[in-house]
Amino acid sequence: PPGAAAARANAETRIHARGVAARGGLLAAPEGRRVAAGPAGAPSRGRLDVRPTGRNLTAIDPRAIPTRTAAVVGVRAADEVIRRYLQDHGDYPRSLMLDLWASASLRTGGDDLAQALAYLGVRPRWDLNSNRVTGIDVLPLAMLDRPRIDATLRISGLFRDLFEAQIALFDLAVQKVAALDEDDADNPLAAARRRGESLARVFGGAPGSYGAVAADLALGMTWDTRSQLGDAYLDGSGYSFGGGHVGVSAAATFRDRVRSIDALVHPQDDRERDLLDGEEVADFAGGFAAAAASLGATPALLHLDTSRPDQPKARTFDEEIARVVRGRLTNPRWISGMLAHGYRGVAEIAQGIDALYAFAATSDSVPEHLFDLAHGALLRDEAVLDGMIARNPAAVAAILSRFEDALRRRLWVPRRNAVADELALAHARLVPTERLS
Repeated sequence: PPGAAAARANAETRIHARGVAARGGLLAAPEGRRVAAGPAGAPSRGRLDVRPTGRNLTAIDPRAIPTRTAAVVGVRAADEVIRRYLQDHGDYPRSLMLDLWASASLRTGGDDLAQALAYLGVRPRWDLNSNRVTGIDVLPLAMLDRPRIDATLRISGLFRDLFEAQIALFDLAVQKVAALDEDDADNPLAAARRRGESLARVFGGAPGSYGAVAADLALGMTWDTRSQLGDAYLDGSGYSFGGGHVGVSAAATFRDRVRSIDALVHPQDDRERDLLDGEEVADFAGGFAAAAASLGATPALLHLDTSRPDQPKARTFDEEIARVVRGRLTNPRWISGMLAHGYRGVAEIAQGIDALYAFAATSDSVPEHLFDLAHGALLRDEAVLDGMIARNPAAVAAILSRFEDALRRRLWVPRRNAVADELALAHARLVPTERLS
C-alpha cells in the first residue's frame, strides 16, 4: 500500500532510537550520571508517552486515569463480558464484581476502571489541554441500548494506596447513576436507592493489609472446609472505600454484595503471565467463588483476556484454567524449557501446581482430569521427574505434597487406582536426594 515503506522505515528508526536510549541509560546509571525521567507503561496499550525507553521510570499521573485510550478499550471489554454472559445465560447481568489491581492500571492507563464505568453507562470527562480526568458524563439509556449494570469493585491493597482519586471518581459515578429517574429494570442502582439499600460499591482489605487471604489459607493446608476459605475472603475484603470515608468496616454490606452478584470478572492485560503464574488470581477470584458458595450463590466466574486490546476475550474460569494447564503446565516443550532454567525453572512448575491446587480448593473450576494430566506429565514421566529432582528436590517435594493433599481432600479423584503407589514411588526417588542435600 502507498506509504507502507515510509511507515516501516519510520518504525525502524523509532525502534533504533529506543535501543540507543536504553544503552545510554544503562551505561550512565552505574557511573552515577543523570538518567532522564520518563513514565512507565505498555506501548501496546496506547501509551506512546513511555517512549523512548531507557529512562528513569516514574509510575504515572493518577489524575490522568483512565486515559482516553483506556476508555475505548474499557468499553470494548465491557461489551465482550456482556456478550459472553448473554450467550451463556440468555439475559443481561444485573450486577457484576470486578477485580481491580493497581499493577494493571499502571500498565494500561486504567482499562479496568474504564470497563467498570462502562457497565454503569458513564464515561470519563477529560481536560482538553492536560488530558486529566475532570469528571464523568452519564450516557442516556438510548445510547447504551441495554440496561445499566450494577458494578462493584474489589480493589487490591496497592490500588487502595495509589488511586484515591479513582475510587472517588467511581463512587461519584455510582451516586449519579443511582440518582437517575429510571425504571428498576433499566437501572438496578436507582432501584437499590429507592429500596434504601447501601450504595457502597468499592471494597477491599483494611488499610495496611494486602491480598485476599483465601489462597494463603488454602496453601497452608490448615483448612477443613471450603466455607472457611470463603469466610477468610469475606473477612479480608469487607472494608468500604469512597464517599468520603476510607477503609470503614462494612462486612454485612459486602456479604450482601457478594450474595447478589451475577458474575465476577477478573481482567488480565498482559500476555507474559497467566492465572497459574502465582496464587494471586486464585486468592481474589477463587476466594470470591468460595465466599459466594458459602452464602448460597452461584455466580459466573469470567476471566477477561485484554492482552489484545482490539479483541478482548471473555472465558469462564473452567475454560481458562484448562487452556493454561494444557498449553503450558503439561506441555512437554514448556516443561523442557523450565528444566533448562534449572532450580528456578522447577520452582515455576511447583508454583503452577500450587495455583492449580488453590483454585481446586476454593472453586469448582478444576475438573479432576486436569490433575490427572499434570500428574502424568510431571511425575509419571520418569525423565521429567528425575530432571526436576536433580535441579530442585525441595520443589518436587512441594509438588508431591500438593497432589497428596488433593487426593486426601478428594479435590482429585484419579481415574487410575495406581496413583497413590506412584506418588509413594516418587517420594522414594526423592528421599536419597533430600539426604544428600
